[in-house]
Amino acid sequence: MAEGSEELRRENAYLKQGCAQLQGGFTDLAAENMRLRQELERIAGRRAMARPDPLAGVR
Repeated sequence: MAEGSEELRRENAYLKQGCAQLQGGFTDLAAENMRLRQELERIAGRRAMARPDPLAGVR
């Protein structure tokens, strides 16, 4: 019975480690997603400022 318990403990530790790695990966992806969203907003804002007004100078 002790062998089975030890095997379950090792498997549990392995699964906990895998779960922690997945959570870390998720956190990294969420941070990268936020960074890319901010970059997109910055680029979109720059484009909006650079567009000439087609009605400028027309009276």
